[in-house]
Amino acid sequence: MSKKLITRREFLRNSSVAACAGAIYIGAPVKSLKADDSKTKVVLIREKDILDNRWKPRADLLENMLDRAVSKLLDVDDPVRAWQQLIKPDDIVGIKSNEWSRLATPPELENAVRSRVLGCGVSEKNLSIGDRRILSDDVFLKASALINVRPMRTHDWSGVGSLIKNYIMFVNNPADYHGDSCADLATLWKLPLTEGKTRINILVMLTPLFHGAGPHHYNPAYIWPYNGLIVGLDPVAVDATGVRIIQAKRHEYFGEEKPINPPPRHIFLAETRHHLGVADPNKIDLIRSGWQEDILI
Repeated sequence: MSKKLITRREFLRNSSVAACAGAIYIGAPVKSLKADDSKTKVVLIREKDILDNRWKPRADLLENMLDRAVSKLLDVDDPVRAWQQLIKPDDIVGIKSNEWSRLATPPELENAVRSRVLGCGVSEKNLSIGDRRILSDDVFLKASALINVRPMRTHDWSGVGSLIKNYIMFVNNPADYHGDSCADLATLWKLPLTEGKTRINILVMLTPLFHGAGPHHYNPAYIWPYNGLIVGLDPVAVDATGVRIIQAKRHEYFGEEKPINPPPRHIFLAETRHHLGVADPNKIDLIRSGWQEDILI
């Protein structure tokens, strides 16, 4: 099969990833996928009324939204049976959340995931939700299954804080992974505590942070009610999809091409260097569900 080279302008138009992907894919051969070629499935689901007037999620709608996303991802109509494909009664389950105070994983979503895990027959004593203290948590230390869930935001060191980076608390020395714009964060997924254990990845896109400058930046002017979740089995594909949305929002807000800075190279290197998953949008089967207005992708 012949290989086709695309220009930088063509790639950016097709993927909306902007300069963050350019260093990895621009000028590289692009494979044309046939209809029967396997793609990585990712579900983007949105709900117009998911947030109240304080931009807090409505618990019942959020639980329903999560169920629909998981059902679509696994092609199972019944969400209970869908979750049972992911989690077994004898699993020890760590739900890796994110507690950053400015934009934490919503408790309503933690509770929804917890409820579904318990509904699979997992014992209370074999379930834990945590972030910064997971290395002192017996459940996480013994876990047979991990569920990865956190909000999307821009980040001063890695370009974005998202699912791949969420596992940085599985090491005692997170600063060791900050070099070269956190290029090798995917190696966190090959640690004994993490490798092969993640059953599902949930990127929270309810009110993402799309811009900022400096460590621990946060400005409410740069969040917006996107009202979404991105769900998938491949954290790289989910993160890459989230980056495309963030980049599109930046273009819309600033009225010009404004690449994420620093570029989130770690997401694309997760595919090309570390073979963790796929970041190339040509290899992702994106299923859009729910509210479509201003979807940006």
